[in-house]
Amino acid sequence: MNIYPAIDLKSGECVRLYQGCFDRVTVYNKNPIKLAKFFAEQGATVLHVVDLDGAVKEMQEKYGSRKAYERMEKLNIIDSLSINEIEFIRNQDSFFMASFGASDFPYIQHRGGPKGFLKVLDPKRIAFIDFTGNKQYISIGNLVTNKNVALIMVDYPSRARLKIYAKAEIVELIDNMELYDSLSLVDYNFKAERMIIFHIEAYDWNCPQHITPRYTVEDIESALAPQREYIAKLESELKKLKGH
Repeated sequence: MNIYPAIDLKSGECVRLYQGCFDRVTVYNKNPIKLAKFFAEQGATVLHVVDLDGAVKEMQEKYGSRKAYERMEKLNIIDSLSINEIEFIRNQDSFFMASFGASDFPYIQHRGGPKGFLKVLDPKRIAFIDFTGNKQYISIGNLVTNKNVALIMVDYPSRARLKIYAKAEIVELIDNMELYDSLSLVDYNFKAERMIIFHIEAYDWNCPQHITPRYTVEDIESALAPQREYIAKLESELKKLKGH
């Protein structure tokens, strides 16, 4: 029986897929040429290489979406956040973050706070104060060994959804008080443990289909305020008429 070394390539890096899932990727070597030379030095004469990017395109072709995504690849050159993304992020009161640990399973956790708790430092960096939680520290532990994260933010009333790929940087409070001051929140009760900066690698807007509009109490109160003012005005005028 012959055993051949194999390299799966995605975005120019050597990766492993968990059970064939393209959204569960572990990068184990960033230099495929160097890895191929290593196999050759170990005596390998045959190397099996799989282009996973090509496999994705093949599936898009099979199911009829390749032309649309090909146009997007040509037109959407993302360098940094635009005004649209910056305003969207500034208005978020929560987001979901996927990090990756030793089990190779993504660990998804919610982060929340008042609107604006997630700050835009510049068009390529966003950051927030990490509040004290249940003290499991699973996400933080994952970030120590693997800085890759995926973020998703949803604006339910407008049915908008932003996905961000980033490298996470943990910053201790005592190491950068200037950053802490810029991230600190007014009129919000919290206990800070650390700060996290996300260095944005890529982002994309997802399709709004199947997002059910949902509204916060604040949204509803704001929408009803003019109606309540109008009713109060009518009631006041009615009382005046009854007095005559």
